[in-house]
Amino acid sequence: MGKSKSLFACQQCGATYPKWTGKCDNCGEWNSLVEQAQVISGKSAVARSSGSVLAPQTMHSIESSDASARLTTGIKDLDKVLGGGVLLGGVVLLAGQPGIGKSTLLLQVATHIASEVPILYVSGEESAGQVKQRAMRLGGDGEQLSFVASTSADDIAATIRSNQYKLVVVDSVQTLTLGEITSAPGSVSQITNSSNVIIQAAKASGTAVILVGHVTKEGSIAGPKVLEHLVDVVLQFEGDRYGGFKVVRAIKNRYGSTNEAAIFEMDDKGLSVVENPSAVLLAERQDADGSVVLATLEGTRPLLVEIQALVNSTNFGYPKRTASGFDLNRLNLLIAVLERRTKLNLSDKDIYINVVGGLKLVDPAADLAVCMAIASAAAGRRLDDGVVVFGEVGLGGEVRSASNVQKRIDEAKKLGFTRAIAPVTGKKQAFVTGVKDLRQALIDYLQK
Repeated sequence: MGKSKSLFACQQCGATYPKWTGKCDNCGEWNSLVEQAQVISGKSAVARSSGSVLAPQTMHSIESSDASARLTTGIKDLDKVLGGGVLLGGVVLLAGQPGIGKSTLLLQVATHIASEVPILYVSGEESAGQVKQRAMRLGGDGEQLSFVASTSADDIAATIRSNQYKLVVVDSVQTLTLGEITSAPGSVSQITNSSNVIIQAAKASGTAVILVGHVTKEGSIAGPKVLEHLVDVVLQFEGDRYGGFKVVRAIKNRYGSTNEAAIFEMDDKGLSVVENPSAVLLAERQDADGSVVLATLEGTRPLLVEIQALVNSTNFGYPKRTASGFDLNRLNLLIAVLERRTKLNLSDKDIYINVVGGLKLVDPAADLAVCMAIASAAAGRRLDDGVVVFGEVGLGGEVRSASNVQKRIDEAKKLGFTRAIAPVTGKKQAFVTGVKDLRQALIDYLQK
């Protein structure tokens, strides 16, 4: 029987070393050695390389898996993001900032599913008493939900292979350890090997697994990128943990679309779905200069968001640009287009952009609304009442077309808006006022 031993393998060239060194002597890369578990037998690697002939199947002979075998979470919007629910045998990775509500959301989901099928909640961060207190606060007694506190990936994988549970929630993957690996929990080697063991057990037993992942201070998922490749679904939990809306969107989904998003808000009973986020976001809006309503999309869901801009003379030689909920590099590009194509002088102005509600915009059609908000604040003029704005702005100042125009228009009409400033389209609509370039939009529609 082979003896377990750990080696350090280079992630660039594959060379192995008995101990960690800062530099790989084979390829010259620094910090590329990762600890891996390896079984050493009495034979050399060359002698052990003899394999058996594989028996392939034709695609016609393979039995189709039942795509309808899903566990509904009890939250309609979250089921839509997952592609219809949690697929049996699938592995989902949920990542987000600390304190944003990952454990709260999963405990709500686990409590609902536990009323139908056996569920196991594994926590490596909290004790049984802490999890029970949260379950009671969320309104569930958790009588049918099994719980265990463990950080051993071997034990969790063995429990999954026992086929006692249909769903296993692991909170979190950064706390797991594998017995053969000597490095600390959360290291690249521990995360890679621990997740591999659990994913293999899930696929072999047909058990659905949800892994909770941490994020870095830059917002990306902590650990090796291979973790995102191994799992079937990657969900990103975004938003302000201190207030505002929280958005769950899929950035990878092997079983469904990545164009859906679920919008939540936190209260004392946990996370609840926001049924009409547009009305909530615009409830406290003041119609003043620097304020523009954007018709955007969160996935395939139309949403009206207020864009606020503040332009002030700088007290220093270098003007400050700050954006909350909008990409700062994109903001700098739009400011350059405004100065070049509209002759608006912003070189000595501090510019601040805020997306109300804690949302983070990734929609290219937000460009025109941001530009008009900046110009409105700089000139001290405002848009007419009942106007929404959307459209992408090019480097030449042209206003380019946006996707799903009709959805944006329908959402604006539903909330009582009377006109939309948008790109020129072939289909004329009375509700849409088409603009070809940024200069025309500012001259024609910024009123005193």
